[in-house]
Amino acid sequence: MENTTLFTNDAIVFGLLMFALGFVFYTSAQKGGFWKKFYSVVPALLMCYMIPAIFNSLGWIDDETSQLYFVASRYLLPAALVLMTLSIDLKAIFNLGPKALIMFFAGTIGIIFGGPIAILIMSVIYPEALGGVGPDAIWRGLSTIAGSWIGGGANQAAMLEIYEYNPDLYGGMVLVDIVVANLWMAIILMGIGKNDSIDNWMKADNSAIHELKEKVSHYAESVARIPSLPDFMILLALAFGAVGIAHWGAENISALLLSSFEVFSDTKSALSSFSSEFFWMITIATAIGIFLSFTKFKTYEGAGASKIGSIFIYILVATIGMKMDLTTIFDNPGLIGIGLIWILIHVIVLLLTAKLIKAPYFFLAVGSQANVGGAASAPVVAAAFHPSLATVGVLLAVFGYVVGTYGAILCTILMQIAAGS
Repeated sequence: MENTTLFTNDAIVFGLLMFALGFVFYTSAQKGGFWKKFYSVVPALLMCYMIPAIFNSLGWIDDETSQLYFVASRYLLPAALVLMTLSIDLKAIFNLGPKALIMFFAGTIGIIFGGPIAILIMSVIYPEALGGVGPDAIWRGLSTIAGSWIGGGANQAAMLEIYEYNPDLYGGMVLVDIVVANLWMAIILMGIGKNDSIDNWMKADNSAIHELKEKVSHYAESVARIPSLPDFMILLALAFGAVGIAHWGAENISALLLSSFEVFSDTKSALSSFSSEFFWMITIATAIGIFLSFTKFKTYEGAGASKIGSIFIYILVATIGMKMDLTTIFDNPGLIGIGLIWILIHVIVLLLTAKLIKAPYFFLAVGSQANVGGAASAPVVAAAFHPSLATVGVLLAVFGYVVGTYGAILCTILMQIAAGS
């Protein structure tokens, strides 16, 4: 099929994305009038995500012909994690308590049981969506979504190998994964603007989060200075030097595991996700940031370290938005319906758990994205609350890699039973 994308040159696409980000920040900075009312309802971060999605839906840009998401996720995300972790107070992070982990595992449970329940519900209201036998069986394809939503891309690939779903039909599952996951992320971003109201409704104790944010803010004020050119160059050297180390380390660790241990090279193994270079890249970058927080480089927070990191995060958000084509929502209503019911059950489990343990919306949002979005979007959502919280998203996403394949296998067994196979 002929490509009808209007702009395929990444320089032009990047210019459009930056124009969109500039427009959002300019209008959201207005002190009164229409824009003040608009952004009191729609968070600026959501607009940074939705405008590129609209560009993609109109056919102006196309994620499949662009390398910008790859660049943002492989270069800018690890750099942002280093800069945002530079002034981290690790003790204060641990003082957030066990609620973050509880909400993460609640999200995982919601996905594991959400899949089979979605199949049972869809078998009643739209049984045509559950066709397929042998390698075409719907539950085999949905196993890849379970792998993606609990762990990430590596776990998704593992499930495709384990259950041998028809590769010709795999694109439909990828579509459901992208559409539903991105719709849910848009809702999460919208909720960030109302997080205080949500916390009040859940009677949540968010004092530890506020204390951490205040502590980091006070520290930033205490070391604040007018940044000079050397300051910016040193910050960029730290950030992208760490990116280089992270890529080098990731490549070598992945190669070592694949060549030395058969269990990591076997795509049907639950441990195969640990050979993912992306996983090690994010882990190493975060570790470097934490290490730097114990050195004198911590004072560079006063020169704007987290602000530069936030710029990188917003660019990443825009490139994630590029992956969303709003017109594809109605391409396969049966599969999309399964995905929407599935994610709704995930949300219900999260809400009930949050209400029960009085967890703040921050833990709900980040716990969910650590499952559904993984290491690429969990830090984005966490940083939307405050740059100092990005590390929480990374740490939870690491758990996603750990339990991803095991959880997806359990989910698939239940979906197979639900589908009557």
